[in-house]
Amino acid sequence: MAKSPEEMANAMIANMKEKTGKTLEQWLAVAKKSGEEKHGSLVKHLKSEHGLTHGFANLVAHKHLKSDAGSAEGGDDALVAAQYAGPKADLKPVYDALIKAAKACGKDVEIAPKKSYVSLRRNKQFALIQPSTKTRVDLGINLKGEAANGRLEASGSFNAMVSHRVRLEKPADVDADVKSWLKQAYAQA
Repeated sequence: MAKSPEEMANAMIANMKEKTGKTLEQWLAVAKKSGEEKHGSLVKHLKSEHGLTHGFANLVAHKHLKSDAGSAEGGDDALVAAQYAGPKADLKPVYDALIKAAKACGKDVEIAPKKSYVSLRRNKQFALIQPSTKTRVDLGINLKGEAANGRLEASGSFNAMVSHRVRLEKPADVDADVKSWLKQAYAQA
């Protein structure tokens, strides 16, 4: 069975000095010194200026910005609560419907909240849920080989970690099509 995201992160941290020449604490000092405060910018900096692989750069960025469940105060529940606070509170039922649909795909679905989205994983990420505006949740799905059509859009600039996006405004939008796309992505993961 696949390791959880937390187990994978811990293994990377344990091997970081051997693989990169520095400990996590040393890389966090490099991240702080860079002045980068956006995840993507920090990852790009660590890769281009320090030669880190994407995986290690992503891990350092999450730890520096405290944007992963293991670093965020309050853990998973606090990350999700923050995503659906204030003007996005009315979108929480859409999130709940998506989580229910994802869990129906199989017992090995992992729900891994981050600062601005929730990753849905099996052996690898197959989807993500992001409250993108006050009125819309975006479901990013990895569906290799599937053509964009209608509601199933190409991900474009939305998120490079997924191939497609579906825009959802109400729980009823999590319909048979969305559930089918989730199951297909889950099967490919």
